[in-house]
This record gives sequence, structure tokens and C-alpha cells, in this order.
Amino acid sequence: MSPKFLRIAVVLGLLSAIGPFAIDMYLPALPSIGTDLHAGTAAVQMSLLIFFLSMGFGQIVVGPISDMVGRKLPLYGGLGLFMVGGIGSAMAPTIEWLIAFRFLQGLGASAGMAIPRAIVRDLHTGNEAAKLMSLLMLVFSVSPILAPLTGSQIIENFGWRAVFWTVTGAAVLATILLATSLKETRPAEERVGSSFGTALAGYRFLMGDRNFLGLVAIAGFGIASFFVYLSSSSFILIDHYGLSPSVYSVFFSINAVAFIGMSQLTGLLSERFGLKRVVWVAVTGYATTMVVLFAIMATGVDRLDVMAALLFVGYGFLGLVIPTTSVLAMEEHGEIAGTASALMGTLHFAIGALAMGVAGVFFDGTPFPMVAGITLCAVISFALAKVTLGRSREAVEAPAE
Repeated sequence: MSPKFLRIAVVLGLLSAIGPFAIDMYLPALPSIGTDLHAGTAAVQMSLLIFFLSMGFGQIVVGPISDMVGRKLPLYGGLGLFMVGGIGSAMAPTIEWLIAFRFLQGLGASAGMAIPRAIVRDLHTGNEAAKLMSLLMLVFSVSPILAPLTGSQIIENFGWRAVFWTVTGAAVLATILLATSLKETRPAEERVGSSFGTALAGYRFLMGDRNFLGLVAIAGFGIASFFVYLSSSSFILIDHYGLSPSVYSVFFSINAVAFIGMSQLTGLLSERFGLKRVVWVAVTGYATTMVVLFAIMATGVDRLDVMAALLFVGYGFLGLVIPTTSVLAMEEHGEIAGTASALMGTLHFAIGALAMGVAGVFFDGTPFPMVAGITLCAVISFALAKVTLGRSREAVEAPAE
């Protein structure tokens, strides 16, 4: 694997991780923010929700812009907006100002979510794209491992405002790497004819493409299952099982390790067995593991070690689903890669937000509703894979030599 290949993966991974880092690192700060700004729980949670929404739906706009003007200019704009939002959040005198600046920060982060996937499609297709996407996921996945631990230490020693200065510093680093280590991947001749009109036509076309929507939804419900875990795990592990916040951060990171480890096998397995077969086996393994966990807990078994072991296995399978479905969904849409990536990202966030909302309604302080929600998402992902990939030999055969 060439140094250039690795360098591109690191830059794209860091760009993609900026937004999630600003979420995962910020979670331990929520109680401190409420106390310091004299704000209620609902208002503090709004500062998190508004970031989710602006980062998710901002991709709808920034993706087509990257098709029209190239990839790097919107990335510079997004990073600049992210830094303004980060500085404003660090200096916010009230919760209302914090919410406003978090909105700007989320809009900036949307560029880092949508455009790197388009750059992968600009540079590679097939197994090479899968290899690059898996490396990108490696860097991207550092966030759920390091961010909660880092955030806790920063908040404890320097206060919650230091979190925003830290993520702003990460954006500065990403800007430097973007300027020095990444060339424009969509040259001017390929932008001819790209406009908001063609973007709307592209969105209409993609919304009618059942294969694209199916692949996006397979990953979307996989991601949604993690969102369900994200929204409930701190209450369950700390309040129900009695873990300390520090031990919770370690526990939270373990699933990310499984996800990362398996995602790095994507290129190798795809080259040997084909992308579609990898997706099919991975979603089958994920759904089976989660159904087993659900069945065990439904019998009244409430053990942290059992849940931890099966979640570890399940999220390992999920690590094979996300990069492969992303590559397959983008495969036939190179001319509108930015638009396709934007719609993919927005649908992922929309499905995840819906799953979080539904899971919140049934949350009762025990792990069973969370496990039920994760299992439902996994089963839906499996069913979508069965419909989208089909059961024909073509859908699971290895690529021709």
C-alpha cells in the first residue's frame, strides 16, 4: 500500500472525524454546561440535537456544491464555518448563543461528512475504493475511542469550554493537511454542466434508484442501531450497572475497537469474495448476533458480560457493512458523486435520528429496550439486504478475474 494512499486516507479520515469528534468529546460536558449557563436539561440537549440536524441536512447543499466548484473549496468553507462555530461555542455567554453557534458548527461539519466519500469515488472504484474507505473508517473511528476519554480529562482539568477550543484546533490541523496533502479530485472539465438544477435532477434520479436507496438504507439502519446505543448506553451502564464514568468511556470504546478491526478486512475480503457477498455475510452475522442477545435478555438474563460480548461481536460485523455498502451505492454515480454522497449522509442521519427518538420513548432505565431497538435495526438491515442484493448467484458471486 503506497504512502500516497495512506496519506489520502489519513486526511479524509480526519476531515470525516471532525463532526463526530465534536459530538463524542462534548457528551461528558452536558451536565457542566447546564450548571454553568443556568440552563435546563432540555435546553442543553437542544445544543446537541441542533448540531445533529445541521450536520445531517447541511450535506444536502454542500454535496452538490462540491460537484459544481470542486471538492476542496467547499471543504475550506466548511472548516472555516466549523472554526467560527467552535470559537463562538467556547465563548458563549448563554445557552441560546451556544445553540446558535453549535448550529453553525454543525453546518461546517457537514462538508467533512459528505465530501470525503465523493473524493473516494473520484479516485477509485471497486475493491480499491473499499480499501480506501476502510482506511478512512480507521481514522474516522478513532473518535468514539478517544473522544469520550479525552473529553472527560479536558473537562475535569480545564472546564467544558476547553472542549470547543480543542475541536477548533483539530479543524485547524485538518485545514493545514487539506492544503498540503490533498489535490483537487474533481477538475474543472468534469464540473461542466453541474448546477443546482442538475443537483435537483440528480436527487430525483437517486430517489428513484432502488439499488442506491436499498444500499443506503442497509447502512442507515446499521448506523441507527449504534445511535440507539449512543443515546441510551450512558444511563444503562452508569445508572443500571453502576459503572463509573471513566470505566463507561472504556466500555464505550471497546465496541469501536471491534468495528475498526473488522472494517480493516474490507478490502481483503472484498477482493477475494466480492463486495456483495461481504455485505450479505456481514448483515446476516450482525442480525443473528443481535437476535441471540435479544432472546437471552428476553428470558430475564440481565448480565453486563453477556451483553458486552455479543455487542462486541455484532459491531464487528457492522464494521464490514458500512464501508462496503457506501462503495456499492456510489459505484454507478461518479458524475454526481457529491450529490450522491450528500443524500446518503442525510438519509443515514435521518434514519438514525428516527431510531433514537423511538428508542427514547420506550427507555425505562433497563437494557432491554435498548437491545430491542438495536435488534430491530439489525433485522431491518438484514431484510433490506435480502431485497436489495437478492438471492441470485449474481448477487453473491465473486468478481470475475
